[in-house]
Amino acid sequence: MPWRNKEASSPSSANPSPEALQSPSSRGNMADKLKDPHTLGFLEAAVKISHTSPDIPAEVQMSVKEHIKRHTRLQRQTTEPASSTRHTSFKRHLPRQMHVSSVDYGNELPPAAEQPTSIGRIKPELYKQKSVDGDDAKSEAKSCGKINFSLRYDYENETLIVRILKAFDLPAKDFCGSSDPYVKIYLLPDRKCKLQTRVHRKTLNPTFDENFHFPVPYEELADRKLHLSVFDFDRFSRHDMIGEVILDNLFEASDLSRETSIWKDIQYATSESVDLGEIMFSLCYLPTAGRLTLTVIKCRNLKAMDITGYSDPYVKVSLLCDGRRLKKKKTTIKKNTLNPVYNEAIIFDIPPENMDQVSLLISVMDYDRVGHNEIIGVCRVGINAEGLGRDHWNEMLAYPRKPIAHWHSLVEVKKSFKEGNPRL
Repeated sequence: MPWRNKEASSPSSANPSPEALQSPSSRGNMADKLKDPHTLGFLEAAVKISHTSPDIPAEVQMSVKEHIKRHTRLQRQTTEPASSTRHTSFKRHLPRQMHVSSVDYGNELPPAAEQPTSIGRIKPELYKQKSVDGDDAKSEAKSCGKINFSLRYDYENETLIVRILKAFDLPAKDFCGSSDPYVKIYLLPDRKCKLQTRVHRKTLNPTFDENFHFPVPYEELADRKLHLSVFDFDRFSRHDMIGEVILDNLFEASDLSRETSIWKDIQYATSESVDLGEIMFSLCYLPTAGRLTLTVIKCRNLKAMDITGYSDPYVKVSLLCDGRRLKKKKTTIKKNTLNPVYNEAIIFDIPPENMDQVSLLISVMDYDRVGHNEIIGVCRVGINAEGLGRDHWNEMLAYPRKPIAHWHSLVEVKKSFKEGNPRL
């Protein structure tokens, strides 16, 4: 070809123009063709192509392209792209979900287990927070401080003497970072006999130093367990349980012939319903006189409502008919006690034909000289009552003119039990 014999000494000789390759006779025709707009557009396109590639014949360009295409098709599946500046820029524009180091141009997708995790995708497990009330928090907080107590057996009086000395490093239950702790003492399996210490205000290291006596024969001690429950006193709601200690073997430290001091870890325990106490009263109905007599005998193990660890309890009895309070009467107030004794009779006049329409709501109240009187617990007797309340009522009707006495457990007041302002 003529352009191969040209010397490459100058840029003009290396890329000869189309005019240099044409004869003088054809130059006139070329001038006429330049006047044609269609021809001018074609030449402009040709000029643009010449800026990006050498002026190579079309046949050579097509053969080179086909060769490169076949070679690329054969090699793309087995080779990795070379690391170059152009490849680096290509890597930045790839989708984030693709492995740049091994680009697969096939149509098959990788298995689901081998798909990489998206960089921009949020992983919820990284943002999970441990719940304070969850099982993990409970397992981490098994120890809730320590408690120090001593045991001694009085052989002469056949009494086990439990001395609650102090507690150490209790958890804070109040917003101020403190607690108002007290300790309940049971000698299991008897839960009826419940004793408790005084409440100590705003401390995590209370010193109790109180003695408690449990009458029990010496030969029964092997079958008894000492249960200590540590609570946080709350004036306006349920008392929070801090933890508990259960001593399975009372002879663990000594034979109890002399006082032995014991330190135990207070174990975490879920909040349990606080015992509100029990009340004993009798029911007696005289059909001929239409007179119902309820005799309040006594209460035991009432919930402490005052900061002193005691309550000022009295009993209020309300006569209800279809949910409406018809009458109310109350006993005297017993100061500073959790086991008051009343033996006071409350009388209601009820005709026999109305006995299946009425019920009695018995509320044990805590007297407060300054604020509102608070309800410690309630129980209900009547045809529409539940459990023992219904059975006690039916037994009274079955045996007229005879006092029928039973112990009733106090429960929290429900909406169906409420019958007006508790302040009386």
